[in-house]
Amino acid sequence: MTQTSRIPLSVLDLSPIVQGGSIPQTFAHSRELALLAERLGYCRYWLAEHHSMEGIASSATAVLIGYIAGATQKMRVGAGGIMLPNHSPLTIAEQFGTLASLYPDRIDLGLGRAPGTSQETALALRRDDHDSARNYQANVHELQGYFGEDTPERVIKAVPGQGLNVPIWLLGSSLYSAQLAAHMGLPFAFAAHFAPDLLMQALEVYRREFRPSPSLHKPYAMICLNVIAADTHLQAERLFSSLQLHFASMLRGNPGALPPPVDDITQVLAKHELYSVNHTLSLSIVGDKEDVRDGLQNLLQETGIDEIMINGQIFDHQARLRSFELIADIAPELDSVS
Repeated sequence: MTQTSRIPLSVLDLSPIVQGGSIPQTFAHSRELALLAERLGYCRYWLAEHHSMEGIASSATAVLIGYIAGATQKMRVGAGGIMLPNHSPLTIAEQFGTLASLYPDRIDLGLGRAPGTSQETALALRRDDHDSARNYQANVHELQGYFGEDTPERVIKAVPGQGLNVPIWLLGSSLYSAQLAAHMGLPFAFAAHFAPDLLMQALEVYRREFRPSPSLHKPYAMICLNVIAADTHLQAERLFSSLQLHFASMLRGNPGALPPPVDDITQVLAKHELYSVNHTLSLSIVGDKEDVRDGLQNLLQETGIDEIMINGQIFDHQARLRSFELIADIAPELDSVS
């Protein structure tokens, strides 16, 4: 028998630095968005690790998570994600053990397998383990051990961290990440906001191969999407052009701050650039409240996912706040199908 329930909505904040803006302003905007998201009933608020990227201010992710968790009261706050190859598992356990001690039962730890940056920057992060991406599963197991219960034979301990059982998610855009999350019995988040192609296959693999674990008894899948809402469809399309221009800059190898929107994206990007950008952003949902409601409901029907995380990179901060307000307005109309 098919059952329906309200789908949780969450926020991914890349702390975008806009052209002409400053990093302190970016952090203030993230704080304001988090406070609004909590008031509107969003489930969790995640920040993502990126390095040496002029348009993203969340490089010191654990520090920024503490800033946001300290400003809010009840909403879960976490990493979407921490790039495990960049850090030793012990360092992550200590950082997130500290956060979980300060903000009990509110901290999530999403883990990614890629370094999230260029090779040169990865080297500058000075990990001695050059095979850390290859040893991803072993590093996840090691991290779990630091969060597990203390035992007499444990020599190295995460203090704080030991015994806190900080919830771990595996993030990814590949079948490998889906399979590993299934085999380890962990929740899985798919990055459809920039890698849409393998979404359905990844969800199928994750659900088919899932093995229950002490932390999770049945599969739990979340999808991250670009969702931009405005009072009219035309306004939303214009706001979306900033993200299109931003991805075009990355495709050219020249990423930078988030640019202002334009009235006609076809007059700014070449046809081949627009084709590539629109493919990358093909699962984005853009429009007025009705457009967004229909788009999200269709996605729920097609995927049966358990939670939606929304990335809303919008140049104008007030328009960004308004977008999350409009999305929250239609949340009660969305049904998760199980």
